[in-house]
Amino acid sequence: METFLIRALQLIMSLSLLVIIHEGGHFLFSRLFKVRVEKFYIFFDPWFSLFKFKPKNSDTEYGVGWVPLGGYVKISGMIDESMDTEQMKQPAQPWEFRSKPAWQRLLIMIGGVLMNFLLAIFIYSMILFHWGDSYISLQDMTYGMKFNERAQEIGFRDGDILLRADEQPLERFGMDMLRNVAAEARTVTVLRDGKETEIYMPEISLLDIAKEEPMFLDILRPNVVDSVIAGGPLAIAGVQKGDSILAVNNMPVGSWNEFTEKLEGFRSDAETNGAEYAEFSLVYSHQGMRDTVAVRTDSLFMVRATSMLDYKVTTRHFNFFESFPAGVKLGVNTLKGYVNDMKYVFTKEGAKSVGGFGTIGSIFPKVWDWHRFWEMTAFLSIILAFMNILPIPALDGGHVLFLLYEIVARRKPSDKFMEYAQMVGMFLLFALLIWANFNDIMRFVF
Repeated sequence: METFLIRALQLIMSLSLLVIIHEGGHFLFSRLFKVRVEKFYIFFDPWFSLFKFKPKNSDTEYGVGWVPLGGYVKISGMIDESMDTEQMKQPAQPWEFRSKPAWQRLLIMIGGVLMNFLLAIFIYSMILFHWGDSYISLQDMTYGMKFNERAQEIGFRDGDILLRADEQPLERFGMDMLRNVAAEARTVTVLRDGKETEIYMPEISLLDIAKEEPMFLDILRPNVVDSVIAGGPLAIAGVQKGDSILAVNNMPVGSWNEFTEKLEGFRSDAETNGAEYAEFSLVYSHQGMRDTVAVRTDSLFMVRATSMLDYKVTTRHFNFFESFPAGVKLGVNTLKGYVNDMKYVFTKEGAKSVGGFGTIGSIFPKVWDWHRFWEMTAFLSIILAFMNILPIPALDGGHVLFLLYEIVARRKPSDKFMEYAQMVGMFLLFALLIWANFNDIMRFVF
């Protein structure tokens, strides 16, 4: 319950900030061009609002709605989600959106997207300024990578150290690396037994790779015990830090990755058979001597071993002025990666992977971590900017599309057309929202 509340609070804080900044972009350009803004709301307020306030001598009502699905600004003289068609039947007023030149209306509509992208860049810049950029270089991961069956069929071998993808140096472990190696590269160069080896890559879908268990590639962890739970069966049997796991049920294991895979298999088999746990024998080596101990899967008997602590951490620090170009580069690369991955959404499997608020909330850490919170907020700001600029009616991109048509054709689409387009767009968005959250429910239930 505590984990749920921490994630929920982070999600609400992040989305609230993004909505304020996004709608603030529309508001800023509207006021710049003297367009009246009637409402500025966080969340939607059908029938009633949780809070509202209208400053003296102001045309704008500020408030908080009760439906946490975003927010909006109601701009005078515009067909938007408020569907205020009665206002559009009245003679146009000089303070209305429809009375302004097309270029001003265009800037008003892209204001939200622009502010979200600038926010992401600013957050990334401040992350780099405050925490720097710390990572473990792939070349410093001297144990190399662990590859699944598909990767081994392609030509990879456990222990390979990744060097280059299509002659582009590979620096760090992560999603960008996986995309470069598995989904985009035609050749991958690895260091194997002290020699460079080139591997030719077939065409693979990143979506298929992302779902594979075990992963296409992972950090190879040696089968060495890092720590033992005091009073547990292994501690009682005499297993100590530094001992090596050699086999389970007489099946040799060459890495900690293989050990955890077999352990998960035992647990899954026990669950399938309706058992509370499974028993297996574990062979280990202590100071060169082999021994065997019986273990049950329901016992929390060991902390996961990791070799990451032994690797050199590379940290690049940025002063205040250096952080901004670095933040721009990080923001642009994040946007490129997200746009590139969007093609998978339009596949059958991609549609099933679409998630709603549950999926978004799950990307935040289980414990409060400001570094991770700001990273996820910047990433969501990038997503919000991109999704809103898509040429779909009811989104900013839909309005931009119609404005570009007006600039080229030198005539406006009719109000009736805009009204119908808004209704179609809202229907599509609500359908997508329902589908995404339905997927979350199905994942939770099954």
